[in-house]
Amino acid sequence: MLVAPDPGHVRLRNSCRAVVGIGFAVALAELVGLSLTASITGGLAALLALFTVADGTVRAQRVTTALLPVAGFPVLALATLLHGVAPARDAALLLVVLGGVYARRWGARGHALGIFAFMNFFVTQFLHAVPEQLPELYAAVGLALGAAALVRFVLWPLERGAAPPVPAPRPLPGSGLARPTTRQALQATVACAFALVLGQALSEDRWYWAVGTVWWIFVNTVSRGETLVRGFRRVLGTVVGIVVGVLIAIPLHGAPVPTAVLVAVCVFGIFYTAAVSYSWMVLSVTVMAGLLYGLLGVLDANLLVLRLEETAIGAAGAVLAVVLVLPVTTHATNEAWIQRALRCVHAATAEAAARLAGSPSADPAPHAAELEVLLARVRMALAPLVHPLNPFRARKARAGQVITLLDGCAREVRGLVAVAADPDAGHDARLVAACGRVKTAVEALTAGERGRHEPARALGAVPHPAVTEPALAHLHSLERALAELEVPLRTSRYAPLLPA
Repeated sequence: MLVAPDPGHVRLRNSCRAVVGIGFAVALAELVGLSLTASITGGLAALLALFTVADGTVRAQRVTTALLPVAGFPVLALATLLHGVAPARDAALLLVVLGGVYARRWGARGHALGIFAFMNFFVTQFLHAVPEQLPELYAAVGLALGAAALVRFVLWPLERGAAPPVPAPRPLPGSGLARPTTRQALQATVACAFALVLGQALSEDRWYWAVGTVWWIFVNTVSRGETLVRGFRRVLGTVVGIVVGVLIAIPLHGAPVPTAVLVAVCVFGIFYTAAVSYSWMVLSVTVMAGLLYGLLGVLDANLLVLRLEETAIGAAGAVLAVVLVLPVTTHATNEAWIQRALRCVHAATAEAAARLAGSPSADPAPHAAELEVLLARVRMALAPLVHPLNPFRARKARAGQVITLLDGCAREVRGLVAVAADPDAGHDARLVAACGRVKTAVEALTAGERGRHEPARALGAVPHPAVTEPALAHLHSLERALAELEVPLRTSRYAPLLPA
């Protein structure tokens, strides 16, 4: 996880910016004299604004950030007003879950607004907020969103000149119950109802952790397999996070300064690990929650154990829902993300070749950064196949081979981008021919069954003499990796990586 590729240090810079933005939001809340409850609410709002808003352009990100209060404020008011009325509160929560997941059909903006709405309901349960606190909660959220926007779009605008993070999975085609987002909305609602009932039976005060577990397991997943693996990783990350919390958070006894420093470390960990390891991200979230409980003066070992039990209930609810309620199969999702990654390989290669040919406007770096994020999404999609508990060894081997070869493609693309960035690198006419062969290979791998066989076989049969030019060496290695991808990808078409 710590050595995962980070082209242009995008993850590192984004994580540092998040710490600054959230710290600024909390500091503002404290400076204007808001309560600890309001400050924590504001910090969470800033975190969500920086974490979930992932539209494809900076302009769209600004619009989504501005719309967050539209989704969050009504839910915040509803949750505080119904806090002491359990049946109405529970029904309202399930409606928020249904609408929040269904909103993903509208892409990145619906995804972000749905998360923000749910988390505003969640935080009122976490902090036991009441209607009398609503004005200062609104003030805290408003200040926090303003602070996050100022840091993101004015003081530290990373999105300019860099590929933005890939948002929630693009909705697959379909209508009615055939639409995956509709199925997921129903699955999540059923799973949350299960978690809510059992969670309240376990604890009338901390039941919301079970529901929160269900929600975050369903975020950024599409298929049954992805959701099952994420549930396992959620529990694993929580277990390790609780152990760390026992060793670190409890001995602090809520001391403000060291707690604040460690919360900042956890925020950095959430943002830095989110794209490469869900378990590490959950670990960071779990430790941060323990530290916040320490600030609130309610942290002890029993509370952390209860958190684990509620997490297990939520994970069980998610597993049962994706298996029994309108399951979404995995094979089509796998293929779609792999094809997007392959097309990104070609785009980066073409831009690098144009840059080496002297084009001042050509820039392969954004495509290389996007490729890294797409490969993280491919790994998530293929995670059920390479998981140690998967009994289908042949499919596991093919999926592992696909991941290895795509990682090899990304490595060669990174090398090619580095060469293209060298102002002294000159143009070689052989680059044009090599880029043409890469394009042919990508088209062969992403086309339909007809016409796929000959181009890929021809590519694999062409030997390349040893070259010393770095750009050509990277291109030739890229060609070989693409040729080798033909076998596991074509085999998976006749024998799908997961049963349909």
